[in-house]
Amino acid sequence: MRTFVIIPAYNAAGTLGPVFRRVPSDAYGKIERFIVVNDGSADGTGEVVRRLAASDPKIVLIEHPSNRGYAQAQKTGFNEALAAGAEIMALLHADGQYAPELLPALVRPIEEGQADVVQGSRMLNPRAALKGGMPLYKFLANRALSTIENWVYGMKLAEYHSGYMIYSARALRTIPFMRLSDTFHFDGEMLLMAHKKGLRIVEVPIPTHYGDEKSYLNPIKYGADVLTIMFKYLIGKYEL
Repeated sequence: MRTFVIIPAYNAAGTLGPVFRRVPSDAYGKIERFIVVNDGSADGTGEVVRRLAASDPKIVLIEHPSNRGYAQAQKTGFNEALAAGAEIMALLHADGQYAPELLPALVRPIEEGQADVVQGSRMLNPRAALKGGMPLYKFLANRALSTIENWVYGMKLAEYHSGYMIYSARALRTIPFMRLSDTFHFDGEMLLMAHKKGLRIVEVPIPTHYGDEKSYLNPIKYGADVLTIMFKYLIGKYEL
């Protein structure tokens, strides 16, 4: 199946190279295209991608002149991939927090016709999440918000807050993703809409890693966005 990897990148000049090198060679051979969306970076991210692309025709750079945010970078990448005929689209973060080594395991349920959406979940093994360095406040917030979301949405996911997502072309053509929010909780909204549309969601366990990567997520705003999305769902705003 034609597999594309979408990489939203913001000030990721120092981490993009290692992310590409960590993709397993057998998986790399099956990936048709890497679409890197440089979201208005100010640190030379675009130059790094152009240098990588000069020796690898699979790597494609799309530039946002200014920072539009995580969700908009995904939307740009998804639209480009769909237009190019992608059948599977994997979201990979540019900072290396989500292990590129696990791409084959996450793509497999869609390749085998068992899923439309796959989420790499850190919370299928909660103890491993803490051992992997997830700060306690993030762990507790993840568990609390995910529990409330399961109750509101009538779902049974281990979490809604992982950014390691894989989509089939069918999923992205079914979910009106361009109409969803531009918040950091876009991934959680995608899971919500996948459920509403009757798509098959599979969770695959992934390790948790917190290193020295820089996060641009404001936890207070993020929590408020999650609660706002649940409220909008309850009053019928997601009957798209």
